[in-house]
Amino acid sequence: MTQIGFYHLTRTGVTEALPPLLTRTLGAGEKAVVWCAAKPLLQELDKALWQVATPRWLPHGSEGALCPDLHPIWLTTGEDSPNKARFLFLLENRTCPDFAAFSRVFDLFDGQDPQAVTAARERWSAARAAGHTPTYWKQEAQGWTRGG
Repeated sequence: MTQIGFYHLTRTGVTEALPPLLTRTLGAGEKAVVWCAAKPLLQELDKALWQVATPRWLPHGSEGALCPDLHPIWLTTGEDSPNKARFLFLLENRTCPDFAAFSRVFDLFDGQDPQAVTAARERWSAARAAGHTPTYWKQEAQGWTRGG
């Protein structure tokens, strides 16, 4: 069954929180696909991933890039995963129609936005109703703490 984690952003925005998670993903030998709801965030993430200091940069691509299957990280506003990623990152209240296509799903949501928190609770309930056992992660000063 797919591991689904809900990541409650309480200290930073997604452009700061996502790179360490992607770094760990690549360190585990996995590929990632990041589903954004809109182009502005995708473009912001594209810039942020090129500016990551550790590692030196996070190799990634998006629509229009050559050889999309070779990119270890794929950014999209669609539901595509041309790199056959097993790790899915959901941003901006995106949902996944088929969790079975992934081994891990990371649902990052803005804890400062009441609508985003409500939407995350609804996605949590839907995941449980579908037979999954989601986990909750709260952002701390240094990393994440698993909640109850």
